[in-house]
Amino acid sequence: MAAEAHRTAVVFPGMGPSAFTDVGRFMVVNPFARELVAVADDVLGYSLVDAFREADGDYSEAAQVAFLVNCLASAEWARQNLGIEPGFCAGPSFGEKAAIAYSGALPAAEAIRMTAGLARCMDEYFRHEHRDIVTLSFVRTPRERLDEILAELDEQGEWHDISCYIDDDFFMLSLAEGRVSWLQERLRAVGGMSLYTMRPPMHSAAFAGLRAKAEREVVSTLDFADPELPVVADQDGTLLHSAEGIRTMLLDSFTRPLDWPAVVTALKEAGVERICVAGPDSLFGRVGRTTDNFEVIAANPRLAMTPRRRAGAA
Repeated sequence: MAAEAHRTAVVFPGMGPSAFTDVGRFMVVNPFARELVAVADDVLGYSLVDAFREADGDYSEAAQVAFLVNCLASAEWARQNLGIEPGFCAGPSFGEKAAIAYSGALPAAEAIRMTAGLARCMDEYFRHEHRDIVTLSFVRTPRERLDEILAELDEQGEWHDISCYIDDDFFMLSLAEGRVSWLQERLRAVGGMSLYTMRPPMHSAAFAGLRAKAEREVVSTLDFADPELPVVADQDGTLLHSAEGIRTMLLDSFTRPLDWPAVVTALKEAGVERICVAGPDSLFGRVGRTTDNFEVIAANPRLAMTPRRRAGAA
């Protein structure tokens, strides 16, 4: 592995709300995105661009496939335009899917099929199960303050589960939707700030049924290869080198929490000094755990569509 590659990792961000108006032009103009969109159209049997434009909801099947396409296209744009040649890759939460494709563990077409299949699987599952559960993200809440709030929920007999560890004061918690207002008030009382309520919820041991359904209906149909790049598992920072490790990481994402600090630690221990965050991102490239430890290079549809100065231009 070249020294420069050893010091560089590509990180595919978790998926947040991404409007068609933000990325639509990239999808139809950028050559890397257009190529992947054409593959997606063949795999899906419909126009991804049209479906995404008309989609209802932040996490529709079309929105999820579009996010995958935009992440992979952004990474290729970074390779061609920024000289990014990584030695590692990671993909917290939804970014796992892009990391799996980018690492070579699945061809792009299979990753697209997988993403669409898992989106349908999740939609079917949560249509009938855990209909009252959501995942709330919040910041400015030190762990000791959060533990106090969680103890109050325990005393009230309310189920809850930490779904994401993002930073020292940044978490995502799954709980009953009817308790969100109470939680937001308690967070404000300790100086915290809630950000976004996600439906469907994610990353909880309570969703073992979804894990089994996803394995049975989607993952069992996929033929994973050993990754060409080591992939950092987003649940615990393990460096994955085998097809079985990739498969397990994907399935564990349904039932184990995301641990971004563990990913950061693993990358640091591997000698990584800079990361390229490839895809629409408003989180993982900005939190303190990331910026305090790495040089961060953004590669996203907005930057890719911004005209670049030619060498020697005034």
